[in-house]
Amino acid sequence: MRKSLSLRFKIFLGVFLIATSLSGVALATPAEEAQLDQLDKIEQELELQRDWAKYRWGKASAECYQNYWVDYCLRSARADYRKEIDPIDDQERALHEVQRNVRKSVKDQDDKKRAAERASPEKAAERADNQREFDEKQKAAAARAADLEQRRKDAPKRAQENKAGTQLD
Repeated sequence: MRKSLSLRFKIFLGVFLIATSLSGVALATPAEEAQLDQLDKIEQELELQRDWAKYRWGKASAECYQNYWVDYCLRSARADYRKEIDPIDDQERALHEVQRNVRKSVKDQDDKKRAAERASPEKAAERADNQREFDEKQKAAAARAADLEQRRKDAPKRAQENKAGTQLD
């Protein structure tokens, strides 16, 4: 039962990988996002298989310490574990390769979309307006700073004038 499930899963994964490699870059971003979700589900299934294999290995190795021939038992348990884990590792490598390709394709499409948006005349006009507003704010801030500095320089003179104007006889 377990081996037939694993074989069916391997066949499904193989067909899926072949289909995705043949599809190329022609996929739309929503389709690629759905594909990434599906790949994540497959990755979770592989992680579950890996966790069960680790559980069985841990249980078998714990049982080995109950026996007289501990080293022999551990070697055989480790070999059984490797037989289970090696196909999972191969599937994960293939899955990660497909995930990298799909993510790269999504990133490339997003980069192209952003570049097209940056090159649009509306964005260029918006950037020019933003630059003009920034320059105006910088000039206003410089004028305020110059006015403040001038007021600081004139402070002793104004203080003297205020003293002279407020003297009471």
